[in-house]
Amino acid sequence: MKNQAFRMALLFDFYGDVLTDRQKEFYDLYYNEDLSLAEIAENYGITRQGVRDVIVRAEAILTDLEDKTGLIRRFHAMRAELDEIVKSAEAILERNSRYDDEQIDSLARQIRDAASEMSKE
Repeated sequence: MKNQAFRMALLFDFYGDVLTDRQKEFYDLYYNEDLSLAEIAENYGITRQGVRDVIVRAEAILTDLEDKTGLIRRFHAMRAELDEIVKSAEAILERNSRYDDEQIDSLARQIRDAASEMSKE
């Protein structure tokens, strides 16, 4: 269930802006605030089934967008590649410590720092 909740949170982070305000609110309350369908229904004066329908529709929209665009999949792939770039730059710095070439050291640090910054965004 944790994987499902994590996946739904990622979908919301990437694509949540395409949802209606009501869909955003219910989705956020259900997945991020951990409210039950009954609690949301009580707060909004609608049925539990009505809340469920809104959330299921929002899930379908977000899942469909990911299936079509693959942004989350590509994001994870890019993060993995950036981690590899950082590791490679660190290896170059370590190996260069034997030769002490300042230009290689400077370039490797630039590569490492740029990849690290890109990973943060």
